[in-house]
Amino acid sequence: MLPVKNGVGPSVVGLPKDDQFKWHTITDFLVDRFPSIPRATWLQRIADGDVEDEFGVPVTPERPYQGHIRVYYYRDLPVEERIPFDEVILHQDEHLIVVDKPHFLPVTPSGKYLQETVLVRLKRKLGLDDLVPIHRIDRDTAGLVLFSVQPATRDAYQALFRDRAVHKTYEAIAPWRSDLTFPLTRESRIVEDKSEGRGFMTQTEVEASPNAPLNSLTHIQVLEVKGNFAHYQLKPVTGKRHQLRVHMHALGIPILGDGIYPVLTPEGQIDYENPLQLLAKSIEWVDPISKEARRFESRLQLKLV
Repeated sequence: MLPVKNGVGPSVVGLPKDDQFKWHTITDFLVDRFPSIPRATWLQRIADGDVEDEFGVPVTPERPYQGHIRVYYYRDLPVEERIPFDEVILHQDEHLIVVDKPHFLPVTPSGKYLQETVLVRLKRKLGLDDLVPIHRIDRDTAGLVLFSVQPATRDAYQALFRDRAVHKTYEAIAPWRSDLTFPLTRESRIVEDKSEGRGFMTQTEVEASPNAPLNSLTHIQVLEVKGNFAHYQLKPVTGKRHQLRVHMHALGIPILGDGIYPVLTPEGQIDYENPLQLLAKSIEWVDPISKEARRFESRLQLKLV
C-alpha cells in the first residue's frame, strides 16, 4: 500500500465485481467514479506513481479493469488556505497524544480540508504515520481530542468510548431562560434531518416509539448567568452527532455562533470572529494500560460577555 505522504495517507476505493464489463480500464472506472476529477488529473497521478492496487502493483493508464480489488491513491486538493489557529499538544506518551483543538480546525481530512486538519498537522510535525484519532469533535467545536500513537494499544482506548467509560464535560454560552429549571436532563431521539433546505449531516429531534426508542442523553447545568446569556456545563452520556447542539436548540437556547441550529449558514461562509461557543472542556477515564485515573482539561476558555 502507498505510504503516508506529507502527513496524508492514501485514500482507497473498491472496484465492483458485478460491473467488470462496464469499464475497459481502471482509469475509466476512476474517471466515472469521481466525475469532479478530470481524466488528465488521474493520468498525472498515475504517471507520478500515486495510484496502485492493494497488492502494491502500480496502476497504468491502459491497465484492464479488474473487479473485486481495491485501488489506493493520493487525494489532492488545490492550495488550501491556512486556518489561522494552532492546535496545542497537552500530553504525549507512547500510547496517547492529547490535543487542545481550536475552533474551525477539522480533526481529520474531509471535503475541502486535507492538510489543514489536526491529524495531518500532527503527522507532519511529529513524524507519526500511525497516528489515529480515538474520537472526534466537530470542526466548529474547540477543545480536547485524543489520538492513538500505536496500533498495538489502539483498541484498548477505543473500547473506552464504545463502553461509555470516558466522561466528557463540555461548556457552552447560550441564551438564558428563567422559565427552565436547572440542572436538567435532556433525553430524546435524534435522527438525520432530511427536510428540504437542511444540510448534509444535519440532525433533528423526533418523537420516540417502541420501535424507535430514545437514543440521546445530556445533563445540563448553569455555571453563571449574565444578563440575557448564561454559561452552561454539558455532560453527554451518549454520543449522537451534534447531540449537544441539537439538545440546546430544542430547549430554546441555541449555542451562540451555531451555524447550523437553528439557521443553516451557506457553505463557505466562515466568520473567524464568531466561533461556535462550545468547548470540550475536560475528559477523564481509568487508563486500560496503567489502570490509573486520568484527567485532562482544556486551556481554552469561553467568555460570558
